[in-house]
Amino acid sequence: MSDWPLLSLIVWLPIAGGAAVLLAGERRANLARWIGLLTALVTFVLSLPLYQLFDRETAQMQFEELSPWVATFNLNYHLGIDGISLPLILLTTFISVLVVLGAWGPIKQKVAQYVAAFLILEGLMVGVFCALDAFLFYVFFEAMLIPMFLIIGVWGGPNRVYATIKFFLYTFLGSVFMLVALVYLYLKADSAAILTLHDVSLSLTEQVWIFLAFLLAFAVKIPMFPVHTWLPDAHVEAPTGGSVILAAIMLKIGGYGFLRFSLPITPDASSTLDWLLITLSLIAVVYIGFVALVQQDMKKLIAYSSISHMGFVTLGLFIAFAIFARAEANAGAAMGFEGAVVQMVSHGFISAALFFCVGVMYDRIHSRQIADYGGVVNTMPWFATFMVLFAMANSGLPGTSGFVGEFMVILASFQANFWFAFLAGMTLILGAAYSLWLVKRVIFGDVGNEKVAGLSDINAREAITLGALAVAVLGVGIWPDPLVDIMHASVENLLTHIAQPKI
Repeated sequence: MSDWPLLSLIVWLPIAGGAAVLLAGERRANLARWIGLLTALVTFVLSLPLYQLFDRETAQMQFEELSPWVATFNLNYHLGIDGISLPLILLTTFISVLVVLGAWGPIKQKVAQYVAAFLILEGLMVGVFCALDAFLFYVFFEAMLIPMFLIIGVWGGPNRVYATIKFFLYTFLGSVFMLVALVYLYLKADSAAILTLHDVSLSLTEQVWIFLAFLLAFAVKIPMFPVHTWLPDAHVEAPTGGSVILAAIMLKIGGYGFLRFSLPITPDASSTLDWLLITLSLIAVVYIGFVALVQQDMKKLIAYSSISHMGFVTLGLFIAFAIFARAEANAGAAMGFEGAVVQMVSHGFISAALFFCVGVMYDRIHSRQIADYGGVVNTMPWFATFMVLFAMANSGLPGTSGFVGEFMVILASFQANFWFAFLAGMTLILGAAYSLWLVKRVIFGDVGNEKVAGLSDINAREAITLGALAVAVLGVGIWPDPLVDIMHASVENLLTHIAQPKI
């Protein structure tokens, strides 16, 4: 099995499956659904050997595939993974199965096109996480915009055109600056291999400009304050599956970009500008948490919650430089990096689960307004159980995945500055405030109205979807070691690299 081109299979099988779904056509919607589900399941199964066969003792790239792509310019089809990219690939293949399954009932128009868009998007996202050629990464990075643009624009809400244009402009314009930086690095190194770019010698001025170019691309993707305003609009207008993929996976690509490009290529600029990224991260954690508290639309509340929780990712990544500045041991910096990756995976599970929960209620009442609910536990007790669990995980309850990553980042922050840790810890209060207030108004109390009184509990398909996410949330929360262990060697190697000035 280790001799198989596993990464290429996982990248191209969903794309081929998407083409097969389109060939099935709209007149055979059930066939399209089954092809889509089977493709997603096989892709997930093929991704599992990556974890089983992964060598945890080395920081070297594994499962590498290298073929000439554009030989004239020394560009290669180069794939490979390390302990940082592997968890994100597994997250992508897992969530994609649930998205295809979750669309089985709610999507009734243009079913084949809907399923195909998600399968193609899955392949492109996996390509981002395993590309080791900078321009191959950029192609996957940009190509993702097309299926997501269509998903929101075709199956979205009443204001979907505004949301799609805003989403496209923000993400596309940000990545243009990244392309300029990649071209400069390519000319400097005479190579597009990402690992070669890590070792290019750059002056501090060059590093700062390249860092800022990467920042514009990845900050929009996460999204960081103040370039976050496209996300709530996109979430509100997107169908449930679009919101799930957007929050669970696409936002993580920004954090992954910092780890793969910004930190190893421009470590001195990252150290010089760490105060800026830490400040923006803390603003996201605290200010956006207060913004979430006043939302009346459930999707908007969860969207702002995502921005706040993703602030922990960038905080964890750049807190390492503040620790280095104090000449501390690498342990705190490693904890910040590992906490950031754990937070990305955890947020993928929790945000997906919360958007699925909103989708379950929206499919029945066709409203996202909190005021239109109340007392749902009386008519949907099983659904209420899942909703409360995911809300508690979103609050950072110990024993759930939401606690692990945030706790690791807060511990790392203490080593850098007490006030960083204090402000980061505010999310435990704010997260509990908006999550539990949402649960109180929607789930508990007396039955709010006749529509709530007529609700039916979750069906088998919804139970499988929410149950799988519940197992993931509790599994990482109770036993995070398998996730942390697999990334440890890669994180230590990255820390060793960035601790050595390149000027």
